[in-house]
Amino acid sequence: MNKMNSSKAEQIKKTYSEQEMLDYLISNYDQLKSEQPKYLADLIVSFTNQLLNTGMNQQFIKRWLEHALKIDPKNKPALSSLSTYRLQEKRQLTNSLVFPPLRESDNRSQRQSTLLKYRQVCESFLLLADEELQQLQHELLLFKDNEQMKKTYDDLIEVLEKIIEEIVQLQKRLNDFDELSGRTFYNVNQVEQIQETVTTITELKNRWINYFVDPAEDQETTALQQLNEMIGLTDVKRRIENFYRYLKFQKSRKEFGLQTKDEPSLNMILLGNPGTGKTTIARLLAKIYHELGVLPSEEVIETNRSQLVGSFVGQTEENVRMIVEKALGGVLFIDEAYSLKRTGQSGNDYGQTAIDTLVSLMTSKEYGGKFSVILAGYPEEMRQFLDANTGLRSRFPQSNIIELPDYSLEELLEIGQKIARSNDFLLTTKAKKSLAYLIEQEQVDQTFGNARAVHNLIMQAIFQKGFQKQSTQPEIFFYTVLDENDFKKPAKNEQDSLSPIEKLNKLVGLKEVKDAVQTYISFVKMQTLRREHNYPSVPIQLHSVFTGNPGTGKTTVAKIYAELLKECGMLKRGHLVVVGRADLIAGYVGQSALKTKKKIQEALGGVLFIDEAYSLFRENNQDYGKEVVDTIVDEMTKHGENLVIILAGYPNEMEQLLESNPGLKSRFKKFFHFEDYSAEELIAIMKLFAKSYAYELDKDAVQLLQHELSIKKPKGNGRFAENLIHEAIQQQSLRLMKTDHTLDLACVNRLTKEDINAAFQILLKGE
Repeated sequence: MNKMNSSKAEQIKKTYSEQEMLDYLISNYDQLKSEQPKYLADLIVSFTNQLLNTGMNQQFIKRWLEHALKIDPKNKPALSSLSTYRLQEKRQLTNSLVFPPLRESDNRSQRQSTLLKYRQVCESFLLLADEELQQLQHELLLFKDNEQMKKTYDDLIEVLEKIIEEIVQLQKRLNDFDELSGRTFYNVNQVEQIQETVTTITELKNRWINYFVDPAEDQETTALQQLNEMIGLTDVKRRIENFYRYLKFQKSRKEFGLQTKDEPSLNMILLGNPGTGKTTIARLLAKIYHELGVLPSEEVIETNRSQLVGSFVGQTEENVRMIVEKALGGVLFIDEAYSLKRTGQSGNDYGQTAIDTLVSLMTSKEYGGKFSVILAGYPEEMRQFLDANTGLRSRFPQSNIIELPDYSLEELLEIGQKIARSNDFLLTTKAKKSLAYLIEQEQVDQTFGNARAVHNLIMQAIFQKGFQKQSTQPEIFFYTVLDENDFKKPAKNEQDSLSPIEKLNKLVGLKEVKDAVQTYISFVKMQTLRREHNYPSVPIQLHSVFTGNPGTGKTTVAKIYAELLKECGMLKRGHLVVVGRADLIAGYVGQSALKTKKKIQEALGGVLFIDEAYSLFRENNQDYGKEVVDTIVDEMTKHGENLVIILAGYPNEMEQLLESNPGLKSRFKKFFHFEDYSAEELIAIMKLFAKSYAYELDKDAVQLLQHELSIKKPKGNGRFAENLIHEAIQQQSLRLMKTDHTLDLACVNRLTKEDINAAFQILLKGE
């Protein structure tokens, strides 16, 4: 390596962060290995030093060092570092030196059994010890310039030599004992000598082990230290630290001899969306209570509605009492506590009974103050739940209600990296970008799982890497690094591999609709680009109205429309949720709004397609369609660009619906009209549908279709076309099965004039 390269190597070692070093090694590995292997090995060793500072698993670092030695077997820093790790592994060497007690009171048979075990221990140890001694002496040469390590190795060699010497001595004394015991009675002096040797070996074993004891291993991490190691949650950490100091203050006052008439409440409420750390915080609070001596145990009993609420009279009270008795001395943690009493529940639901019983036990002489209750759940639902249960609410001071915020994208990426590292994987910069994209795609509503969702994404990437074939990259990267390809979802089939615009163009007919959709999507992309560069942008109206007769492709285009909006960054998920009147309207006041909100929640990040939307509007005061329409308008305002709604139906009826609610009409500015298919287009649809199942229409069948469709155009458009082919396939099956001779395979995939005609007659009767 020339002087310039040497300088560059030093610069990279000093200035590159751990992330930059990883990306550099992956990008330049092949070239460096072929042209500058020593330089590459040096970089890998520097990289492992950076990993060591982040607390990475030592076994992981060891594998990277071994890889560096494969590239350059003489790399001294790698040899030295690897020896340090291997030295730690030698702690296990003396574990087998376990000698059962040899007592003077043992009978002959017991003594013989014990001494046999002594021999077995000696023999198995000596098989390993000689090789380990030679390895220690060889590794000692690597540390001739490191006085501290040299002394450690010298001491270990000395101790191991003494252990080997004592083991040999023990074997000699065991042999002497066997020889004499065959001619004389039990010799007390010989047994004492054996016991002395075993004692010496045990002392040397303890001395050996002490060389490997890390003081940090014996230091237990406190609850507050564990809390501060958590990512994010700055305000939550501050509040819990303040609560910790307050409890410690009250404890000190009590030790000082002062009384506290009103004991501090240990009951807490943790508010937060999924994956924000509620369960983890509950466990840390239990540990804090125990560390301060406020509660005798740090055990957390986790429970939920299914374990508390019974199905008949008396069962709920018994369930709650049993759970509370388990939690005595520790913490009772109830996740999704609001589910104990759901809105609108009545009759045989005993959720309120569970709440009343819990409150009663929390305040009773028998159990009061002997356990802590921590309730957790979604913020809004928990507030409504507590407002409806004032007896329960009064047991939780306002200061003991802590809300855990959603993690920011940066915090979630940090969590993702931590999860990957705990599974012995590193993330490249491109992998982090892919992970960030997937996280943003899932952040559409309050059900987003935060840290839990990130955990699932990382594990999915590891799973995806696991079922891939071995790549051309080195094993060290394949087994320890996640790149952007591991976060990509493989295409399921040819259709999934097509872009949304390709799917649109493959549709039969719909020229005006295709042109209108492409024009509008181009407009959306341009306005997004202008917005990104801080130029004034025209407001984008994503909500649309699709008008046209049944079977003209409205639902199919809506699905592609959703995918196009996702492609240009307007939607996170780009999925389609199709609903009709029955999915939104309920039988009593208030329930329709709940059903509608549930469907909207399902569609967030995508498109809600309301088919035959005009059926929501009826000039009847007893109909609940108005409640649905009002809810839709309200939710459109609430969710903004996170929700796109498409109303579909006949043109005239759709106009009446929009006129029924000014708020609704003002939000739908984009109209797409779907014309009926022509006869040629219907035949093209039939051919495509038949081809998708490896069928084809013969010439006479096509001529029949042209003739029939020119006389009378049936209702149903594309839907009719697919139904006709489906029926024709059945008629063909019936025709061929009636033949006596062996089937010609060429006929199996052919639909004839006879099949089409039979299908026509059946469908026209149905029409």
